[in-house]
Amino acid sequence: MDADSIYELDQEFRDSIKTVDKDGKRIWLNPKKPFNERYHKARIWVSVLLLGLLFGTPFIKIDGHPFMLFNIFERKFILFGVPFWPQDFHILVLGAIAFIIFIVLFTVVFGRIWCGWACPQTIFMEMVFRKIEYWIEGDASKQKKLNNSPWTTEKIIKKASKQAIFVAISLLIAHTLMAYLVGLDKTIEIVSMPPSANLSGFIALLAFTGVFYWVFSYFREQACIAVCPYGRLQGVFLTKESIAVMYDWVRGEKRAKIRKNQDREQLGFGDCIDCNLCVHVCPTGIDIRNGTQLECVNCTACIDACDVVMRKTNKPEGLIRYASHDSIEKGKNKIFTARVKAYSVVLLLILSLLGYLLATRTDVETGFLRVPGMLYNKEDNGNISNLYNVKFVNKTFDPIDLSLKVLNEPDAIIRRVGSTGEGIHIDANALEEGIFFVELPPKSIKSIKTKLVIGVFENGKQIETVKTNFVGPVSGK
Repeated sequence: MDADSIYELDQEFRDSIKTVDKDGKRIWLNPKKPFNERYHKARIWVSVLLLGLLFGTPFIKIDGHPFMLFNIFERKFILFGVPFWPQDFHILVLGAIAFIIFIVLFTVVFGRIWCGWACPQTIFMEMVFRKIEYWIEGDASKQKKLNNSPWTTEKIIKKASKQAIFVAISLLIAHTLMAYLVGLDKTIEIVSMPPSANLSGFIALLAFTGVFYWVFSYFREQACIAVCPYGRLQGVFLTKESIAVMYDWVRGEKRAKIRKNQDREQLGFGDCIDCNLCVHVCPTGIDIRNGTQLECVNCTACIDACDVVMRKTNKPEGLIRYASHDSIEKGKNKIFTARVKAYSVVLLLILSLLGYLLATRTDVETGFLRVPGMLYNKEDNGNISNLYNVKFVNKTFDPIDLSLKVLNEPDAIIRRVGSTGEGIHIDANALEEGIFFVELPPKSIKSIKTKLVIGVFENGKQIETVKTNFVGPVSGK
């Protein structure tokens, strides 16, 4: 049976999702416990590593400062120990664009491997919350039996203990998220004080906890199926050359149950014995034998289940495996397609630009702007002066002292309003603002607008250059 005829057999599954019935009501899924095979074991190790990074990173500090911080409230960000300010927003945006393009490129080549192996939703749902559910309530059949049974002491204990653990884990996730947003020290301060002392922080923790508990105890796979747009984007990104979790219909069809003394090859039957284990273990309830579907998160549970069956029936493993449509249909595959090459070039260009911006990023950023609505003043010494608003951003964790000098006009004078000293002190990781006069002798003014190049110096070393305009009367007029 060729590929086209297989896919033309039944396309009704694409008109609905497995978690919603004809009346639009939720169908609760109780997937069978995954088989402890090679892919599941690998995913456990990957999950342990990623969860360790997630919960351990807030405790990592460099010189007393967080390794990672996403303080959107105070607009302070620290990535890998390097502080970023709103002035670096273009770098952060470019980094986010590069990450998105990387995900797109990865999807074009490897399908939704991100969803199955690295997405926090999948890791927490399948590797934490469901495992606790299996531990307390048992496998899928026992869970269904418990749900349908009357409320007994055993059922109350199991249900209550499960929900209590779910709430505790949700609290832990909420506190970890808070540590990423405001820092570990601030989080400890919030939780160690009475709720009334920091009501907003307390409410935020409760809200985060409630959201996580609701998602992992009730909403579950719906987050991947109904909310996350990534699954729907598969239709745009995936091609017949993309590698994803695939059922080998060439080898598996046509399906038939095993019968005693049956010559399957003579009857034209394939290796699939229609045991439906691949469906029973699927956390989104799909039948992978119907082909790629938006609900599939590439969790590989069906691969492990099918491999177990293949071994028991003395057939080669890999009836369901990581493969592409073309590799199954044609026996060969081309990964580096024109689309992959195009995405790779775009990603390389963005990464190159990002690398350049990071390499040329200065520790201090200076904004030098004329005060709007003002022209110029004539000073008692005959000089012409302009008034400027100047902002200094210290992007480091150390205080610094700066000085300013006009590089292209040696006779220029820069003085700060309200200050007698020449030095400009800026605290660590802080913003300093001031009003400055710049004076030029009339002989230096050749046009109405004069370009000034101002050097920013720290301990006599020039660390930045800024440009601005100086307005004044043309000399002799």
